[in-house]
Amino acid sequence: MIPDKQLDALIIDQKEIFLLRGPGISRRVDFNRYCAHQQVVVISGIRRSGKSTLMRQFADRYKDFYYINFDDERLINFDLSDFSSLLLAFNKMHPDTRVMFIDEIQNVKGWERFIRRVHDEGYKIFLTGSNANLLSSELATHLTGRYSKIELYPFSFAELLDFEHIDYDTVSSAKKAELLLAFDRYLEHGGFPEYLKYRDEEFLKRIYDDILFRDIITRSSIRDIKGFRQLVHYLFSNMTNEASYHSLKNSLGMKSAMSVRSYIGFIEESYLIFELFKHDFSLNKQYANPKKIYVIDNGMRNAVSFRFSGDSGRLLENLVFIELKRRNTGVYYYRRKHECDFITEDKGALTSAIQVCFELNDSNREREMNGLLEAMNELGIKQGIVLTYNQDEKIPACEGQDIVVAPVWRWLLEEPIPGTPPESH
Repeated sequence: MIPDKQLDALIIDQKEIFLLRGPGISRRVDFNRYCAHQQVVVISGIRRSGKSTLMRQFADRYKDFYYINFDDERLINFDLSDFSSLLLAFNKMHPDTRVMFIDEIQNVKGWERFIRRVHDEGYKIFLTGSNANLLSSELATHLTGRYSKIELYPFSFAELLDFEHIDYDTVSSAKKAELLLAFDRYLEHGGFPEYLKYRDEEFLKRIYDDILFRDIITRSSIRDIKGFRQLVHYLFSNMTNEASYHSLKNSLGMKSAMSVRSYIGFIEESYLIFELFKHDFSLNKQYANPKKIYVIDNGMRNAVSFRFSGDSGRLLENLVFIELKRRNTGVYYYRRKHECDFITEDKGALTSAIQVCFELNDSNREREMNGLLEAMNELGIKQGIVLTYNQDEKIPACEGQDIVVAPVWRWLLEEPIPGTPPESH
């Protein structure tokens, strides 16, 4: 039990720090939509991606509010029984307030019961958390139908341009050169907000280590720390490649494929990596087939892993995948006789086939087009896209198929593809 005076002082201190934070660069979120309803708003995502800043942007839309951050060593012993004292402390300070902002809620076991109670009492609640599974399982169990979820990623390319005060409404020749230079930086260094502010790779390494040790190794009681770290490093170094749990076990000399599977689950829950399933109409085959691995941010990957020469194409592919995730798009990879990088899905319907290559040229054109066309023909997809570093081309197709070659930087700045509304539950 935390003493009342200590809790009161901590609440005041945290709120002062929260308000001093400043609103930052406005994220591409429909603020009015989330503020208009009474559902709990859950902001989840990797550490240091800007969740607290986004919460601060929501707070600017309210006259007054309560705030607490559980990623604070002074609250390390806070438990479910302390929530009543917390609510009492809030009410003593601002008895008429009915809006609550809570950072890193997953650090308190049993938090979902308190949130359900105060939500039922009429409070508007905003939560952040850094563990996908921990949040999702508790929300699904105790808050079904009561919450909307925002998955936040490091800055998109459009948000990076806002950060750098680069206008992109009209693209002249000079503006295109400026955009390409900005895109080069984004492709290599990613979009973590504080890295962009200070340009220090040590910041990315610290986030990576904090997640491994604080969020995964300690919380999941991992004993084979060396093997676990080797696995994460291998996945980061070999992003965009296919891998099976058995192949990873053999490559890294780990004890069992089940251990590899469990470890990858923990890494994915922390938002460091994502597994991409091969498209198959059989769910059993989807789970059994090798997965492709993508990572949260190119900058973090380049700061902590081994770099291969000429891996710009892989960086481009990883960047496209993360943007598809950011747009809340269902996505798979395709492989039969040929391969297609991404198949997108909207409400159960397959919507587009996407190939990504740094440059479409004489040496790879046949391979890239064969994979795209095979996927489109087999799956009945009408729209095909080849995303490159900076090429524009319209490719003649037949039977109503539409294939275009477009630069990734421009695709990133277009309106999101269909099927990207905020997720509600």
